[in-house]
Amino acid sequence: MITFLAFGLTLLVPYTAAHTPVVLWHGMGDSCCNPLSMGSVKKMLEKELDGAYVLSLMIGDNIASDTTNGFFMDVNQQIDFVCNTIKKDPNLQNGYNALGFSQGGQFLRGLAQKCPQPPMKQLISVGGQHQGVYGFPHCPGSWFVCKEVDRLLNLGAYTDYVQSHLVQAQYWHDPLNEDKYTKHSRFMADVNQEVTVNTEYKQNLMRVSNITFVMFNKDTMVVPKESEWFGFYKPGQDKELMSLQESDIWKQDKLGLKEMDSQGRLSFLKIEADHLRVPAAFWTDEIIPRLKA
Repeated sequence: MITFLAFGLTLLVPYTAAHTPVVLWHGMGDSCCNPLSMGSVKKMLEKELDGAYVLSLMIGDNIASDTTNGFFMDVNQQIDFVCNTIKKDPNLQNGYNALGFSQGGQFLRGLAQKCPQPPMKQLISVGGQHQGVYGFPHCPGSWFVCKEVDRLLNLGAYTDYVQSHLVQAQYWHDPLNEDKYTKHSRFMADVNQEVTVNTEYKQNLMRVSNITFVMFNKDTMVVPKESEWFGFYKPGQDKELMSLQESDIWKQDKLGLKEMDSQGRLSFLKIEADHLRVPAAFWTDEIIPRLKA
């Protein structure tokens, strides 16, 4: 769940007649409309973007299903659901900016790669895990949900059953079993082009004008936190890290990120806080200006 620090923003920014609409995708254990998290984000953005259209995605028919689907609905089905939703929304047909929190960050990147229309103009990933996770130290769901998550991961993250029933297994990245990860990960290995390179994925992602990756430098939820900047463990062990720039994703430019960076279209920002604890000043100084650009 995203937490506001010193919330109650009054931003002195010039009025613009029309700002690009914004699509929000919440993180694990949250929902589209929680008044303490995504509901507050939606209201704040509507105010600071002068009444711009803001869609906070509900994955399912109600808030309860939206929350549980963040644990148990196949990620690719979620992306298909969202793709259909935004294609039908008349307010988004000329494009939108995307703002994703935690797993919502990598899911929006998957959306950009798989669903190029309507066009995503900017992507801001706040704590998204773009190389997956190898650890699950804190579960933000209910006791029952978290016990079920533990049970499924213990069955084996890369079994067909668990891959089809647990969202977090689909971005579980075991550096000690890279072969299993690349062969059986239904989401993360696919969108990261680990096995085969889908040229449409690369072309579609490169249509996004700018991508911003935000890492929480004191993150106790995401293991390793460097995944929020597309870093991860070097293969075969879980101690030594490698950056995005050291990875094959970058060296072979499988996603077009290297080329985008050479054009000044990537940003890597850092917050000195725990997972999703976004200071008010960060909204003022970094996120709002990007959404107004």
